Amino acid sequence: MTLMMERPEAQVPEEPTHQQFKARKKLPQGFEGAMWTIAGLTIVTGFFTDLGLARGFGFAWLIALLVPLLSIGIEGRRKATDRFVTLLVMTAFAVAIVPLISILTTVISRGIPVISSEFFSSSMRNVVGEGGGIQHAIMGTLIITGFATLISVPIGLFAAIYLIEYSNDGPTARGLRFLTDVMTGIPSIVAGLFAYALFVLFFGEGVRMGVGGAVALSVLMIPVVIRSSEEMHKLVPHELREASWALGVPRWRTIVKIVLPTALAGIVTGVTLAIARVIGETAPLLIIAGMTDSVNTNAWDGRMATLPVFTYSAMMNPGVPAEPSIERAWGAALTLLVIVMLLNLVARVISYIFSPATRR
Repeated sequence: MTLMMERPEAQVPEEPTHQQFKARKKLPQGFEGAMWTIAGLTIVTGFFTDLGLARGFGFAWLIALLVPLLSIGIEGRRKATDRFVTLLVMTAFAVAIVPLISILTTVISRGIPVISSEFFSSSMRNVVGEGGGIQHAIMGTLIITGFATLISVPIGLFAAIYLIEYSNDGPTARGLRFLTDVMTGIPSIVAGLFAYALFVLFFGEGVRMGVGGAVALSVLMIPVVIRSSEEMHKLVPHELREASWALGVPRWRTIVKIVLPTALAGIVTGVTLAIARVIGETAPLLIIAGMTDSVNTNAWDGRMATLPVFTYSAMMNPGVPAEPSIERAWGAALTLLVIVMLLNLVARVISYIFSPATRR
């Protein structure tokens, strides 16, 4: 007769019940929110008073640190660690956003007193001291940036089409991607030196013209346009191309009628952001476009002023007295900031309007 030994059942730990969870200790209700509110007010106080932003931020961080410290004794180490990591994440966010807010408030507060109708409708021709405006700089910025866009968009778009639709990821495509990555990181002054060296070959030493600035900016724009257009082409489902080819549609017509309309929202957004990226460049335009106090609408003849170069010149060579020139520099900086913000807003609107989901 064989005796069967029963194996004792493993004891499974009981899971905490709802009442046990409820019975666990927590921080006083509203304590965490109150600490975060006090910390935020401390930062604001430091920004607008003699306490200083750095000291205000330090005191705010110490106040917020009370939450995880008290949580150790009340809620336990696990919950306290979670709260401490939350504090670190919020700190990183504040470190990133505070400089942006500081720049915006400084430029707006210093630039708004200068803004007037005369400031936008007059140039600096024959102006010494007070008065004058940035009409010539605005016109030059729009003309040079427009020419740069006309140069960059076709080259960047066709390069992206080649990479996705024709290259089959061969050696040429890999080389083009490598050069695009390299061009993305080149200093802007190198682009200005390249444009100057190119135009010296045709017009001689000392050449200064707006179209040269457009060429310099296009060197900076083309890699951005290529990358953004390439990524948008990758998002187009390959099944759409195959369906078009199955109907006997040539490849070029498939690109024009299927691929580009589908990727249009992303392409236009990338182009707009590329414009916003180069419109504030100073070094290349200072080298090849130069600076002038008069309005010049001919990009092929003579120097042409731009907003970033005007701001730099007004700050570095203010004249006597210096206050009017410095005030005009802040006004030009505010104008440039508004243009960049509007371009980013336009990019979002265009992305929404031309997205396939919206068109359906």
